[in-house]
Amino acid sequence: MLEIRWHSRAGQGAVTGAKGLADVISTTGKHVQAFAFYGSAKRGAAMTAYNRVDDQVIMNHEKYMRPDYVFVIDPALAITTDVTINHKESTKYIITTHMSTEELKKAQPKLEGKEVYTVDCITIANETIGRAIPNTPMLGAFMKISGMYDIEFFKESMKRVLGKLPQKIIDANMLAIQRAYDEVK
Repeated sequence: MLEIRWHSRAGQGAVTGAKGLADVISTTGKHVQAFAFYGSAKRGAAMTAYNRVDDQVIMNHEKYMRPDYVFVIDPALAITTDVTINHKESTKYIITTHMSTEELKKAQPKLEGKEVYTVDCITIANETIGRAIPNTPMLGAFMKISGMYDIEFFKESMKRVLGKLPQKIIDANMLAIQRAYDEVK
């Protein structure tokens, strides 16, 4: 089973991102879960969202997991929160930051020795979508790092997921996904 934990602040789109990813995955015949855990449930409060993916029906509905991937879409949380909790030796971290991977590891020693990828999803979101909602750029970076789906298949699937939004917002999200896919290091 593939498990993903998102670290975010309420209002940054982690829940929507987890649900969007689940929607895309569900069209490929896999079983998937997307759920969240809110602290104070206020905009800006730290929160976590989760995905599980498997070929079999998923009976586990606990928030506890040993994630294969950890997404950190609020840069401050990489420093102020232990995003490595319950990790595996093989856990991969994709972290939104303007810092290089080396600079980030120096700022957060718990990331030393871990497989860490960085991409500035907030800047990408601001420049493409016009708002600091870094969820779709994070998914673009995930597609690059995981190789789960071809980027063109993923973008076409996300167009369907975002289908109720105005076309210019859908197009902006496609640019954000592609930029993060291209820029993640």
